[in-house]
Amino acid sequence: MTGRMLIAGIGNIFLGDDGFGPEVAKRLGAMDLPGWVRAADYGISGMHLAYDLADGYDAAILVDAAPRGDKPGTVTVLDATAERRPDAGPAGEAIGASRLFDAHGMQPDVVLGVLDMLGGAGPARVLVVGCEPASVDYGMELSEPVAGAVGEAVQVVLDLVAEAGRSRETPGAAGTPAAPVPETTDKGVSHVPWHSR
Repeated sequence: MTGRMLIAGIGNIFLGDDGFGPEVAKRLGAMDLPGWVRAADYGISGMHLAYDLADGYDAAILVDAAPRGDKPGTVTVLDATAERRPDAGPAGEAIGASRLFDAHGMQPDVVLGVLDMLGGAGPARVLVVGCEPASVDYGMELSEPVAGAVGEAVQVVLDLVAEAGRSRETPGAAGTPAAPVPETTDKGVSHVPWHSR
């Protein structure tokens, strides 16, 4: 099947707001998504996610806590497509496989770098729906602002899926991967390149 999309929740549920991605994935997994969309909680299993991304997905939406200096609970859509290169770690550092097993280091840019090291296969388009955390200290509860942003993030992902679905139905677009970033939103969600975080 062409045009498949993977929605992956990323984060450590034992580190407070870092559990944002898994919570969003859990809610999406309970919904009736289109047959070409798969939602899953990957937690801190970066290698598992990298291998799954290499398995014929045309588009991916990674959901993660994304500290960017914004107000806690701020939801942001980041375009990570251009960041798919082996040295795309923070500050240009080389990506070591050990970071895939580091609860603080299993970030989307790390996963995408490993995906490239596996041979460059994988989604043509990768977006990250991120949320500004308030705290990533030990604990299994999301902070109030981040818990309040979970529903917003779910809706943002559903909007991206709907946009991808419209692209699939466009004449001449059969088999074309989708999930473009919408030009506007009504929720004040900002859209910026992943590398600017």
